[in-house]
Amino acid sequence: MELRYLAAFVAVAEELHFGRAAKRLHMAQPPLSQQIRQLERELGVRLFERSTRSVRLTGAGESFLEPVRGVLADLEAATRVARAAGRGEYGRVSVGFAGASSHTALPLLTRGVRTAHPGIELVMQGQNYAHHALARVAEGSLDLGFVRLPVDRPGVETRVIAEEELVCALASDHPLARRERVDVAELAGEPFVSFPAGTGSSLRDATFRTCERAGHIPRVVQEAPDSYTILALVAMGVGVTLTLTSCTHIQQTGLVYRPLDGPPVVLRSALAWRADNPSPALRSVLEVAREVLPAPPDPAPGTV
Repeated sequence: MELRYLAAFVAVAEELHFGRAAKRLHMAQPPLSQQIRQLERELGVRLFERSTRSVRLTGAGESFLEPVRGVLADLEAATRVARAAGRGEYGRVSVGFAGASSHTALPLLTRGVRTAHPGIELVMQGQNYAHHALARVAEGSLDLGFVRLPVDRPGVETRVIAEEELVCALASDHPLARRERVDVAELAGEPFVSFPAGTGSSLRDATFRTCERAGHIPRVVQEAPDSYTILALVAMGVGVTLTLTSCTHIQQTGLVYRPLDGPPVVLRSALAWRADNPSPALRSVLEVAREVLPAPPDPAPGTV
């Protein structure tokens, strides 16, 4: 059964006049009459009672009209959705991120996408540490990831969205908390609270690199899955940690932040996606990201 037969039937049923229906469909009357006869043959029922003076629906025609209108309306809606998806105005984009360090960028992106493209659904997937998010983007199981540079995965494109400095978090009664700045070398032998090993945390990697440059390896006594828990443990006096300026919005009783002595250690945050990802919705999200998450100035000295 051809859809054009259904459209012809609705036009005749609403006009109850073959001439007006043909004009509405921008076609000649004989082909329209032929389409209605073909539809009736396929259905095995008469849809119209015809005379030289009038056209009216049969009982079968009246029963057929509303379901056909529903079919055509659904088809029109499906067509609109498909065309919108092709333009990147509709679809789903999976986004991987990890906790506190994305608390500023993520709301800006989600609000921007919701405003510009309400038909795009962002599927948020938390606890994807930077290296893990990058790996999932590279393998194609994630459309967009919040990562940190450097990125060396073939086929993955990135755009820097922020620069963050390492700072030291200490219990307020720790002796080093009285300093204006903390020398990383003075943290040698201190108990550290950190993200778990092997989870893909770029912050853990940066902590170890920074301490090794200062001549020691962090002595991790407690691990936790997110910055909120890590900083709560620091406030309790379990240990110290190196965290990012983007996490200093976390304020807890007994917790202080101190900048590091010497040149700043800067980490660059970026969005990552596969260059060959065919999703128009992803392209639309990236366009929004360029507006709401502009690139920072040139990298600062000490960027890692």
